[in-house]
Amino acid sequence: MHVQKTSTDSSACLILDSKMTSILPDGSGSAAPPASAAPAVSAASAVTRDPSAPSIPSAPSARSRVRRVAENARYERETLYAIVDAAFLCHIAFADEQGSHCIPTACWREGEALYIHGSNGSRMVKHLQQGAQVCVAITHLDGLVLARSAFNHSMNYRSCVIYGQFVAIDRPDEKRASLDAFMHKIAPGREHEARPGNAKEIAATTVLRISLDEAACKVRSGPPQDDVQDLCLAVWAGVLPLQTVQGAAIAALDNAVPEPTYVRQWHSQCAD
Repeated sequence: MHVQKTSTDSSACLILDSKMTSILPDGSGSAAPPASAAPAVSAASAVTRDPSAPSIPSAPSARSRVRRVAENARYERETLYAIVDAAFLCHIAFADEQGSHCIPTACWREGEALYIHGSNGSRMVKHLQQGAQVCVAITHLDGLVLARSAFNHSMNYRSCVIYGQFVAIDRPDEKRASLDAFMHKIAPGREHEARPGNAKEIAATTVLRISLDEAACKVRSGPPQDDVQDLCLAVWAGVLPLQTVQGAAIAALDNAVPEPTYVRQWHSQCAD
């Protein structure tokens, strides 16, 4: 896959929101505070919520609550699952005696957990098995938002941050089933065709999962949000969309097998 421009309409922070704010729920970054604070609303003047209205999900914990540009926060499972399921890669941030690290690795979802795998000898894998607290981040970049003011530029994106601890899958049959699920995510049906891992390969591999119970999403879409005083400026404003597109499959030089269904389906979904 590659990222291409289109003409249609962790411990590290990504500067994505308007006013150059962070997508991470803790709001860390160099964002300047608003010029004026909103007036306080007394309990007496607060609007009473209709008890029959659908409940609005809230942050599962204090550390997962989105503080900066909180109106872009999403806590419902449907949004979280969609962001995770659209990703093949996540970044895992953790700290050990050598300092802080943020490692990219393949990922997949089964039910209400995010799964990863790695070699038993991996530094990260060994550290996570000790119950280390981690932060897992996934981001999909959908567009560059060009405003009339440099500080109102932004990005359109879908992101999630997951907090907690990874747990190892110990039983070989469960490890095999999870690795089959990973293969199915990559190419549905290939788990029935490729040679499965043998006993030695399975024993040398660690499969880990982390609950999705403590997670927060942040999503932005739409046009730039210019300040009123900037609307008269003779500066182009709008969105430069970005999307990940599938390219044509490239067979190995020594391949002698006809294209299976999932490869033909991949071709059918390729961009013109």
